[in-house]
Amino acid sequence: MSFLNAAARLSLALALFGGVSLGQKVDGSEFDSPDGGPPGSYFAAASTMPVAALQAAAAKATEIPDLATYGISLDGGDEKSTIHSDWASFSEGAAISWVADMDVDCDGIDFECEGNPDGQDETNFGALAAYEVPFIVIPQKYLSANEDSLAGNNIAAVICDGKMFYGILGDANGDTPQVTGEASWLFARTCFPNDNLNGNKGHGEADVTYILFTGDDSVLPSSALNENYVTNFDTLRSMGDKLVNALVSNLGLSGGGGGTPTTTSKPSTTTSKAPTSTGGACDWAGHCEGASCSSDDDCSDVLACLNGKCAPDGEEEVCEWEGHCEGASCSSDDDCSGDLYCDGGACTA
Repeated sequence: MSFLNAAARLSLALALFGGVSLGQKVDGSEFDSPDGGPPGSYFAAASTMPVAALQAAAAKATEIPDLATYGISLDGGDEKSTIHSDWASFSEGAAISWVADMDVDCDGIDFECEGNPDGQDETNFGALAAYEVPFIVIPQKYLSANEDSLAGNNIAAVICDGKMFYGILGDANGDTPQVTGEASWLFARTCFPNDNLNGNKGHGEADVTYILFTGDDSVLPSSALNENYVTNFDTLRSMGDKLVNALVSNLGLSGGGGGTPTTTSKPSTTTSKAPTSTGGACDWAGHCEGASCSSDDDCSDVLACLNGKCAPDGEEEVCEWEGHCEGASCSSDDDCSGDLYCDGGACTA
């Protein structure tokens, strides 16, 4: 009977997250091949994220820290990319951003990838698998000057071809000259799946937006990552969604699904809502029932934020760690919020 109950709870958790791609604790070696990497759904941002609005906000950034401007090509071309720090002082969701192209980095255990004759068998914080790990690269000069805020394995959100995916800061570029606009084989080929990118063929247009979160609370924990592989993509996605939600809130953005937001701020509401039915009506697109949220103010009308989702329930939210609430997938008690514990692969009260 206990086995059946555990199985039922696990099935419920998987159903709540829309399939097996969420909550997936993986053996990374099984995905470590050029055409066999994890699917993009494993590390895609929630569909409610205002992707276009974030991309537009990054394009308007103006604050330039030290050692922030680099070329995007090793051939010495004139096109430059500048890292901006407009968002670096936020208490939650702090980040730097830049816009560049996307070359392919295969350093790590897949350093012999196609088109990469001079690869290295290590990355800055391990020996990551470029076929399995969605990681980005930053110039070594900038990393060395900002080690206090960039400890390594920080969560990154990358907007490419109208989509947003999550990854980590996995490597640094120490070439001469140092350049920006690089990502792992998996990341590049997920962003541009029809372009057959490889170590000697990148995406040349400078139209990719990189958002790199800073601070210790943005670092993917060892429970979800080892020296070579991401081992829990649910943790990567839930942390990414949480950090982006905080950034979106700081910027006063709204909307979802990658579309242009219809409003820049939600009308003032109270955070304690009386139970009531929505009757199927919702007048704030992207903030309707089922949308991701961090507080009641992220939800339309009479909806409340319950366990990280907008729902027609008036009870006060009791879970403080979105993506790790009751029903979320887990591998240990440390993956669950507050007093919840991990039972049968699902966070349980």
